[in-house]
Amino acid sequence: MRNSAEAAQATRERIVATGVLRASADGLHGLTIGSLAGDVGMSKAGVVGPFGSRAALQLAVLARAADLFAAAVVEPGLRAEPGLPRLRAVVERWCDYLESSPFPNGCFITAASCELDARPGELRDLLLATVVRWRAFLREQIVLAQEAGDLAATPGPDDLVATLTGIAMAANQEIQLLADPAAPARARRLMLAALERAPG
Repeated sequence: MRNSAEAAQATRERIVATGVLRASADGLHGLTIGSLAGDVGMSKAGVVGPFGSRAALQLAVLARAADLFAAAVVEPGLRAEPGLPRLRAVVERWCDYLESSPFPNGCFITAASCELDARPGELRDLLLATVVRWRAFLREQIVLAQEAGDLAATPGPDDLVATLTGIAMAANQEIQLLADPAAPARARRLMLAALERAPG
């Protein structure tokens, strides 16, 4: 019984992992049961079975992409001291993630934002919650650095979140669409510069 449950979980994990790669290239709405079945070498019923529906599979794929980002950027950043050291660590890992993205189409969340921003539904709701959570994390670290006197009080935390996020989104386009080899270093330099303004 245990082996059966473990095998089912392993199959589910394989489907989701493959779905993330497929959705990165084709979009979440371009993720079809047929294409995914071909990728994993299973029947359509076998692919959709662990999830119950294509919609549930899409949600699982989006959630996995968000988890991969958190594992690559947030979790390592949390090992640094709160405030400016943590912000610097997050920026470094964020730029590493953009430069060496595990997804064929670059940052999954950025691509999904372009795809889903005008398409109401559960996928957009999950994406919105993911982005809000990430921006709240950034804001919290900025506030801690400002309260510690390690970061200037102005611009405010919301402005800095917008600045860092905007640089990252521009870098993703420069890396993926423009194939600019200088983009990762530029993004790192600009993000860190935004955090290096003297207090006061």
